[in-house]
Amino acid sequence: MKQLKWILGLTLMCVAQIASAQYYSPALGLNGQPLKSALHNIITNHYAQAWPLWSFFPATDTKAGNIVWDIYSDVPGGTPPYTLEFVTSQCGTYNAEGDCFNHEHTWPSTFFNDATPMRTDLQHVLPTDGYVNNKRSNLPYGKANTTSWSGQNGSKIGFSTTYNGYTDKVFEPIDSFKGDVARIYFYMSTRYQGEDAGWSNWTMAYGAELTQDAINLLLDWHHNDPVSQKEINRNNAIYLIQNNRNPFIDYPIFADCIWGTTDCTPLKIDEQQLAMQIQLFPNPAQNILHIQTNHPSEIQTIKVYSLMGKYIQSFESNNMNIEHLQAGNYILRVQFKDGIANKLFTKE
Repeated sequence: MKQLKWILGLTLMCVAQIASAQYYSPALGLNGQPLKSALHNIITNHYAQAWPLWSFFPATDTKAGNIVWDIYSDVPGGTPPYTLEFVTSQCGTYNAEGDCFNHEHTWPSTFFNDATPMRTDLQHVLPTDGYVNNKRSNLPYGKANTTSWSGQNGSKIGFSTTYNGYTDKVFEPIDSFKGDVARIYFYMSTRYQGEDAGWSNWTMAYGAELTQDAINLLLDWHHNDPVSQKEINRNNAIYLIQNNRNPFIDYPIFADCIWGTTDCTPLKIDEQQLAMQIQLFPNPAQNILHIQTNHPSEIQTIKVYSLMGKYIQSFESNNMNIEHLQAGNYILRVQFKDGIANKLFTKE
């Protein structure tokens, strides 16, 4: 068992390192539609899985104790009203919350005619409480101004003014999972760009293209609910299954550079060879992150940025104490006399 855990840990470490400048190198330094198209080319043609997806959820959406990590019932930092277990709580039929879980297509499958590969794309298919899933149905996500129904964890349905000209109901998840939903929708719009023939137009999108009202909502949710360790772990697990990633989890700033006004030009790797001359270890790291380089010139500055492009701090030594950083992914920007190298690292 110890050997199995070690192998699994090593595999996940390698996966985390794949979410690096090398994986996204064709997109780094771009903005707007060119950035979106470059990301599409990176994440398209994933390994589509067969329906149903029951066997994959234990790898992508597990909490301790064989518990399903369900965004419609979970309460991060608190006590969930109920829990669902893999296998034993699998739907079946349901009469109330807590009876069982099934597949939730966060982008309703009716809008792409239940076609593959969208139907089995784990990046947007989540295991959720069957009763709440049914209540949400095909409703758009949005800000509910009134409440006509409320789930036990605080998710709710109500009439909304989120979308201009739309007067019907929306589904609003709790604040802790709004960013998750936003990044899933950014992924879907990017992954299926130009591959949405036959998709329906609806409140949140024209085919795979998000409406402006949806963009406004999702960017707000994206900013107010940053990437969590849950999303990072899920993204790594899905990569092992279907060989593509959600770029907006790895680089949250991409959303603002596509749908907002942020400039992603500084993410460009000025010299690919320079970046290859730097190694970070251990990566992921908990306390001390070491820089090893065989570049002939000395390092002038070492700076850490969030994936949103926010400067965090500088280091004077190649041995950096990162114990105080929150868990997640960061950009290490190493300045030499003759160039700059950007490296991604993960703080556990």
